[in-house]
Amino acid sequence: MSFFPRWTPAKGPMVQPEERLGGGATAALGLQHLVAMSGSTILAPLLMGFDPNLAILFSGIGTLIFFVLTRGRVPSYLGSSFAFIAVVIAATGYAGSGPNPNIGVALGGIIACGALYTLIGAVVMATGTRWVERLMPPTVTGAVGAAIGLNLAPVAIQGTEGTGPHMLVALLTILSVGLVAVYAPPAIRRVSILAGIVAGYAAVLVLGNGMGLLPGVDFSALAAAPWLGWPTFHAPVFNASAMWLIAPVAVILVAENLGHIKAIGAMTGRPMDRWIGPGFIGDGIATMVSGAGGGTGVTTYAENMGVMAVTRVFSTLVFVVAAVVAICLGFSPKFGALLQTIPAPVLGGLSVVVFGLIAAAMVRLWVDNRVDFSDPRNLITVGVTLVFGAGDFSFTIGGFAVGGIGTATLAAIVLYQLLGLRRSARVVMPMDEASGR
Repeated sequence: MSFFPRWTPAKGPMVQPEERLGGGATAALGLQHLVAMSGSTILAPLLMGFDPNLAILFSGIGTLIFFVLTRGRVPSYLGSSFAFIAVVIAATGYAGSGPNPNIGVALGGIIACGALYTLIGAVVMATGTRWVERLMPPTVTGAVGAAIGLNLAPVAIQGTEGTGPHMLVALLTILSVGLVAVYAPPAIRRVSILAGIVAGYAAVLVLGNGMGLLPGVDFSALAAAPWLGWPTFHAPVFNASAMWLIAPVAVILVAENLGHIKAIGAMTGRPMDRWIGPGFIGDGIATMVSGAGGGTGVTTYAENMGVMAVTRVFSTLVFVVAAVVAICLGFSPKFGALLQTIPAPVLGGLSVVVFGLIAAAMVRLWVDNRVDFSDPRNLITVGVTLVFGAGDFSFTIGGFAVGGIGTATLAAIVLYQLLGLRRSARVVMPMDEASGR
């Protein structure tokens, strides 16, 4: 088998990963995938105080790294991961607006997470995925993911609070995302985040720039920015406490990538388990590269999987096009300045939707995998994990501070394994019966 596929012309209505369309169709689909992921990839760095231009740049570079490590056989795009938001805010003390002054500390933690993720991928390549699925089943990964979303709830509420017009714009943004996600045609639903940005932005232009009811959009930096230029990179700072706090996010990235690769295999009718290990390594290395230059941690994107499900085009060449265009946008200061003009109430409204969806998506994960909540093992594991995450339970060991996400992750993994020791083969009773009530 050659290193890369030969990409033969497509022969049927479903375009397989090793097939290709014509140049024009490939370019058009590549742009469609770029638009589908752009809303979330732009929003995540803004919520952490990162440069969204760098995030776009490293999303393109990361996608190409993933493409090479999976030898061009797994169609996927790597964009900014929301799983990092809570731990980055906790590690840096980010206030919620403007550039993050402690970005270096976060970058060191992101690199540590990528290194752990890469190590897991290497072990998976040597031993298979069975141990990952046993150590981190849907009960565990769903609990950790939901805890991350709930941990961010205070940040989201803080972003929406303010004057009446500020709250109005935030609520309008939330409503716009919801309406587009529910009522728009399937292709448009994939860009509901972008629709929310546009609606909230327009509201600020009317209420702020036009009527003076709240701070308007300042276009001076946008006007002064050149169209082409070298981005401003940032160097990582390796702080042990931040690394300890951020590294556990690898658990969520493993779960996301594992589920996505299996889903792609199901959609194409071609099992892709052999590419799970290389996929983990590709995503881990891409995260380290991004962190080394000032970008966010990256992960595979459900938005792009949705586009593939609708178009039935799985050609990996499409994602090469999307990655190259993203890299080009990363070298446009004008584009970056435009992203920085997104108003605060718009970001506040979007954060409510996104952080809530992080938690809600984990509920869907439990439903799709038929997690049995009549089993006390699952119920207690999830309950304790959610409280630790939402309450931001923290402790210090030898100078190392472990925050709410770290304690939630440890609780989920350790509790699930401990409560599974010496389990008999009998049918597990419902919670009320097992507790004698």
